[in-house]
Amino acid sequence: MNDTITERQARIVEIVSQQGFATIDTLARDFGVSAQSVRRDIIKLDAEGLLQRFHGGVGVRETSVRLGYAEKRTVAADAKQRIARKAAALIEEGSTVFLDVGTTVEAVAHALCEKRQLMVFTTSLPAAAILTGRPGIELFVVGGAVRGADGSLAGETTLATIARFRFDYAVIGYSGFDDDGAMMDFDMEKVAVKQQAMARAASVLAVGDSSKFARHALARIALPDAFGTIVTDMLSVGDQKRFVDTFEYEVTVA
Repeated sequence: MNDTITERQARIVEIVSQQGFATIDTLARDFGVSAQSVRRDIIKLDAEGLLQRFHGGVGVRETSVRLGYAEKRTVAADAKQRIARKAAALIEEGSTVFLDVGTTVEAVAHALCEKRQLMVFTTSLPAAAILTGRPGIELFVVGGAVRGADGSLAGETTLATIARFRFDYAVIGYSGFDDDGAMMDFDMEKVAVKQQAMARAASVLAVGDSSKFARHALARIALPDAFGTIVTDMLSVGDQKRFVDTFEYEVTVA
């Protein structure tokens, strides 16, 4: 155990490392202590660089701070490329596509460069840079405030702009799942953008590597019936039972 943290704090690190995220209220109940005590633990663990504080809870630090955004592109890079190629193959020529944010979605943007005729809307500045000037790609960058190192656009302007359009496909990134199968992410502003884009899309493709099946996050995006297909790199027997048989997701393995 790290000599600078208590036994309870070490246990919090263990729980969050396994689950990806935990709320303050849940930890307080599990340990039989006050929410304020857990909050102090979280502040300490965040300062030590062991976990990351979020509004209402605590998550694994690799989701944002330990790995810089450029470094995150190298994590599971082969899996992301396979996922991207499979997702791109599901998108028909002549379609209107919304691209969300994140490194896997950026990989999808690269794969879409092979298409001959697409109209693409995105809230990702990196995805926009990838697609800029590509023959056959008509590109629209959805306005808004830039949030974080991933170059994402969010806020009321973004939501209002998305509401004006209809998409054939929305390609959505995510960070984990709730116990009832709801897809989740860490940033509430970005979750609102994902939800708006999904509501305006005829088909939703959720893209993410298999490590996210075992993780929780902060905010719910939507329940399984709001998604068309999850495109991922592998599906274990346990994940097949949970996500396909129980939650009735349609899962495509790249």
